[in-house]
Amino acid sequence: MSLKRISLLGATGSIGDSTLQVLRKNPDRLKLVGIAGARRWRELAAIATEFNVAEVTVYEEKAFAEAVAHPELFPKGVQLYRGMEGLLHIATLPQADMAVIAIVGTTGLEPTLAAIEAGKQIALASKEVLVLAGKFVMKAAAAKGIRLMPMDSEHNAIFQCLDREPHKHVEKLILTASGGQFRDFTISQMETIRPEDALKNPNWDMGPKVTVDSSTMANKGLEVIEAHWLFNMPNERIDVVVHPQSIVHSMVQFVDGAVLAELSPPSMTFPIQHSLFYPERIGGVHTAVDFSQCLRLDFRAPDVERFPALALARRALVQGGIGGAIFNAANEVAVPAFLAGRIPYLSIPKVIERTLDRVSNFEPGRLEDVISADGEARCLATEAVKYFER
Repeated sequence: MSLKRISLLGATGSIGDSTLQVLRKNPDRLKLVGIAGARRWRELAAIATEFNVAEVTVYEEKAFAEAVAHPELFPKGVQLYRGMEGLLHIATLPQADMAVIAIVGTTGLEPTLAAIEAGKQIALASKEVLVLAGKFVMKAAAAKGIRLMPMDSEHNAIFQCLDREPHKHVEKLILTASGGQFRDFTISQMETIRPEDALKNPNWDMGPKVTVDSSTMANKGLEVIEAHWLFNMPNERIDVVVHPQSIVHSMVQFVDGAVLAELSPPSMTFPIQHSLFYPERIGGVHTAVDFSQCLRLDFRAPDVERFPALALARRALVQGGIGGAIFNAANEVAVPAFLAGRIPYLSIPKVIERTLDRVSNFEPGRLEDVISADGEARCLATEAVKYFER
């Protein structure tokens, strides 16, 4: 049995926690050699101690200074790094075989590209990386002959269903969505949603940003764009269905009418383990779905009138160019503004739409063009937040 050495960027988040569960289950197969997190340095210290990790990045300056002031909490001989330079260091560690990119938002873009350039295997959970710069990331991966293993439950499910099927056999991809905690709310009920309400997902344990994105279905919009890049599929051949039980993680319909689905309990350990061990399969962290018990699986079309963020993401995908970057940037500005109590819940998609309307679209020729557009979109989204402020 070969030992795979892992660098984990986003070690203190929900994806990071699930990844650590898989590592604990398989100490003879997986070894953690580098970790990175944003600000929760005490948790990074505990992880480094448990797994005897010698390379640690604390991204935020203040948290890094606090970590440096407490060397006794880290393993002896640990090396501490900070900022983007630190993320790039962890992503490209010579001793690492695979980089797990589980950073929320667009911060994961540079480390992903650096890991690809360094020839690392990539397990990608940061959907914003492809939404922002899918054109450049996929080109870089192809040039290096690197397969991006999708760790999102939906995209990993599609990957499993497609397996080695020729592209011409695929009719469409079907992404499932829990619909979030407000899936049955009326518009009038949604007008009263508070930040604390939006931070409670009925099925999944996720970070604040992703939890809110799930409730607005912006998350599913990001996943539609990500699926386009991962599987070379146009918008009109990517469907979304609401599936409240979160047992079917996505499906693929083939040209002969057959549909394949991946089913497992709502735990991220399933797609993470598949990504880390592919093409091998071994015993999992959690038990499988028990079909001897009563099991209900419901599906319905999403309501884009109540959840316009999904339609806005499709609009961004269809218009191409920097559309995905604009959508993502605006959403990344709007969600923190809502959580801070600055704008109402229903203004999140309004900020996105206003930003999409105001940024001139174009086809980027360089990665720098996308990064510049991302910055412009954030500025305009910040102005839109002021427009919709309470």
